[in-house]
Amino acid sequence: MGIDGQHIMELMPDITKAFGETLYMISISLVIALVIGLPLGILLFITDKGLFLENRALNSVFGFIVNMVRSVPFIILLVALIPLTKLIVGTPIGPAAASVSLSVASIPFFARIVETSLREIDKGVIEAAIAVGATPWMIIKDVLLPEAKTSIIQGVTLTVISLVAYSAMAGVVGGGGIGDLAIRFGYYRYDNTIMVVTVVILIVLVQLIQFAGDRISKVIDKR
Repeated sequence: MGIDGQHIMELMPDITKAFGETLYMISISLVIALVIGLPLGILLFITDKGLFLENRALNSVFGFIVNMVRSVPFIILLVALIPLTKLIVGTPIGPAAASVSLSVASIPFFARIVETSLREIDKGVIEAAIAVGATPWMIIKDVLLPEAKTSIIQGVTLTVISLVAYSAMAGVVGGGGIGDLAIRFGYYRYDNTIMVVTVVILIVLVQLIQFAGDRISKVIDKR
């Protein structure tokens, strides 16, 4: 499997467009995952048994929904959500359409990461906050999130990397991005050059995301 430099230059506009579409999909899905997944993860934690807002019924319902979505392989989720995607963005193809499925997949994924991060906090710290009369909101804002911020940042990094993999998979159903380019040119046209280039781009992108995530978590980790 070799690569053709001239061919790469010819395809550069398509590669640039696909890379931009991948970043577009990841950005939208990440924002939605943070906005919905973060409070959902906190809710799963604080309503669990023995916590200050224990509510087993609520915890079971949301826990079931999270597990249900996470148990569906992403490629099946892409197809299953086509009606919802058409309802929201008006079309089942393109990067905006793929963002719907990516968001649905990333929300429960990130929520579980947040819940796991909060479970790493020493229970004594939470009990001390309760003992001094802190309200649930104060405990969340001043104890849980500051104590778990490093782990949550690492979870964000993991979520972004998972979104890169999912976005590449979205190319199977015309979702656009690097994955779509690899399938249309690399797979269907047996174009080895574009296949190698797209794989290299994905590897470099993941390396950069991991490096940035590690650096940020080290900077904010004051322990």
